Amino acid sequence: MSNPYSRQEWQRLNLACQGLLDPPTDVADAVNRLGYVQIDSIHVAARAHHHVLHSRLPHYSQADLDAAQARGEIFEYWSHAAAYLPMADYRFSLQRKLALKNGDRHWFERDSQEMREVLARIRAEGPLRAADFESAKGRNNGWWDWKPAKKALEQLFMEGDLMVLRRDKFQKVYDLTERVLPAHVDCREPGEQEFAGYLIDRFLGAHGVGTVKQMAYLRRNVQAALTRELAERREQGRLQSFKADGQEHWFDPARVPPAALPDKVWLLNPFDNLIIQRERLRHWFDFDYLLEVYVPEAKRRFGYYTLAVLWQDCFIARLDVKADRDKKLLLLRQLTLEPQAYDAAGNLKPFLPALEQAVADYARFNGCERWKLELCSDKQLKSHYRRQQWLQP
Repeated sequence: MSNPYSRQEWQRLNLACQGLLDPPTDVADAVNRLGYVQIDSIHVAARAHHHVLHSRLPHYSQADLDAAQARGEIFEYWSHAAAYLPMADYRFSLQRKLALKNGDRHWFERDSQEMREVLARIRAEGPLRAADFESAKGRNNGWWDWKPAKKALEQLFMEGDLMVLRRDKFQKVYDLTERVLPAHVDCREPGEQEFAGYLIDRFLGAHGVGTVKQMAYLRRNVQAALTRELAERREQGRLQSFKADGQEHWFDPARVPPAALPDKVWLLNPFDNLIIQRERLRHWFDFDYLLEVYVPEAKRRFGYYTLAVLWQDCFIARLDVKADRDKKLLLLRQLTLEPQAYDAAGNLKPFLPALEQAVADYARFNGCERWKLELCSDKQLKSHYRRQQWLQP
């Protein structure tokens, strides 16, 4: 069939599915609608997983995430990276766990003796962190130099014998899966087609439209099963597809784009679910985003930790941020405006009030009382914000 919607309508549907237009009710609802929330350790500002939830839950606090995990509504495991996942999806993590138990390698060689000893200690003593195990080598120099006990803990976690009970100052606290996993959770391993259906449901539920390649993002050996499942659902009338730019795009015809968007700016971190797939972001939003944390400083164009600035359905800028927590000051280290920030006459579009509101909200979320713009690609805008701004909006 032909493409039923315009690009802007697909953008709006994507934003609606992402929970940016219709806020989720709580953390569990947000994680369920997104499918996962990636965990990241970068701490120049609020950690990425907290920021993703803050972007969708107006009154979110970091304690809300801990509470949801304590209630068994979400759990930690590996999606395409370390993530919080809906507890309802636990059984779809079993495929990876069993593969690792049967010989697949994660990061390190499997040390069965060390794993037995670590497991025995946790069984006897209760929940433990890696820091609770002594290292004969002394101080570690990075993840590649993890002490044997930490490697064993991570392997047991990846294989499913241990779960993360909670985080203590961002350190994982491990306990036996049998003591963490709620009794009602379905632990049957899904078959190939059921797993393909899960990937389809999760992707289309979170984005509204997608290709087989996007649904299989960083998953191995699933494209054939996805193709079969999609074809079957089309025959059943549950899904439809159209071709554009040489690719087949799938969607649920029951989901329709919203008629309008709020006059709002969202600041999205590099690991936000909306922007994590770079190729998809380029295709639908004409925005090419690259995280520059791992780019040498001299080669960075936009900054170390750059937020994507979304106004309505258009990415208008990139904003490099750093929270100076001692001074309670949010530093806007570099604001780089996109061509889409200007109208045909070269004037800024009317997004400044919404941007100021978004920055003020983000500053408060980071525990800051004011913000300061240091560099800006637009000289007039830099002059407009030449002084530190108190959180007026």
